[in-house]
Amino acid sequence: MKKQLEPADYELLACAREAIVRNYDAEQFHHTVGAAVRCADGQIFTGVNLYSMHGACAEQVALGAAVTAGQREFTCIVAVRGAQGEEVVPPCGNCRQILLDYAPKCAVILEDTEGMFKLYAEELLPFAFRVEG
Repeated sequence: MKKQLEPADYELLACAREAIVRNYDAEQFHHTVGAAVRCADGQIFTGVNLYSMHGACAEQVALGAAVTAGQREFTCIVAVRGAQGEEVVPPCGNCRQILLDYAPKCAVILEDTEGMFKLYAEELLPFAFRVEG
């Protein structure tokens, strides 16, 4: 079910945009997406995609930075594309699975013709494979 954005979500969006503005690569297109994830304690971690044959998406890099810092609870994530981060992009299938595995209750900021909204990660991958642990 769609949820409205809160003021903290706009800060998260600004962090994702800042990450790609700092790193956008218009020549090789190695870095074209920026992401930001907010942890339960309010810390924000960012990342950019690492393009190669088996690269990593910006969401994966941001989550990896957070996990490396000891974070395990995530409240919201967003990815943006473009030189100024002007387009909010949905997570790819692989990122959806990773989000389901690591943060099923994490809100994901999305955008459609009506504007921006949030859905929980687990809502993005119906009938998903789940590892029982």
